[in-house]
Amino acid sequence: MKPARDTAVAALSTPLARAGEEPYYHLVGDEAEVFAAAAQSRLPVMLKGPTGCGKTRFVEHMAWKLGRPLVTVACHDDLTTADLVGRYLIIGDETVWLDGPLTAAVRAGAICYLDEIVEARKDTTVVIHPLTDSRRALAVEKHGEYLAAHADFMLVVSYNPGYQSVLKEMKPSTRQRFVALDFDYPAPEVEARIVAHEGGVDVATAQRLVKLGGLTRKLRGAGLDEGAGTRLLVHAAQLIARGMAPVAACTAAIARPLADEPDTRAALDDLIAAVF
Repeated sequence: MKPARDTAVAALSTPLARAGEEPYYHLVGDEAEVFAAAAQSRLPVMLKGPTGCGKTRFVEHMAWKLGRPLVTVACHDDLTTADLVGRYLIIGDETVWLDGPLTAAVRAGAICYLDEIVEARKDTTVVIHPLTDSRRALAVEKHGEYLAAHADFMLVVSYNPGYQSVLKEMKPSTRQRFVALDFDYPAPEVEARIVAHEGGVDVATAQRLVKLGGLTRKLRGAGLDEGAGTRLLVHAAQLIARGMAPVAACTAAIARPLADEPDTRAALDDLIAAVF
């Protein structure tokens, strides 16, 4: 059996070198200050907020500011411990160990971002517990290794508390291991600046998109699980910037992703027609 080898974290991470372009993020409070202090104190951070409100972009922005590689894992129901930690693979006539993204980040001193952590299986999330207290270590059981985290390693998780079912809520015993930051959609004037910048449209068009987004959010619980996030508004803006008619762009980028039920889709179409 071939000795264990590290997965190159560069193959997993987002290219956020200091020399590269800074990921755009509009600060709305003291979130950057809290995140930086947590990083210096080697504390894990939890981001809470609705879909598309900027949580992932914020992590990318802070990874750039701190000059650390970023490894992002999109959590889902089928995510196993081996997917995070690693597994043995047969390559040719040899058996080799391949680090998972979490292990690679722990070794390299990267920021590991577990997006929508509550979507992962309960037996999978338990593996992060030793990384969120004074131990700062990862038990790689299949490899027989107790791995102390690199000094620069940081664990960040996110979830949407308003969208999860009772069965997918984060346990209090897990939440209390993290420094927490609340995220929400920005104020309309701020969101319009973000949409204009990211979508490549003029401010007036961005303001209309933000108005539409606000109207869809009022339908939450009345046909929609969630309204349009800033991400969807940016998608619509990008289509408009490419020459699409605003109504067609909003239908494709906002209304259709949000709803399948005919009455709800019709209501969204009416909102789009009213705004544009």
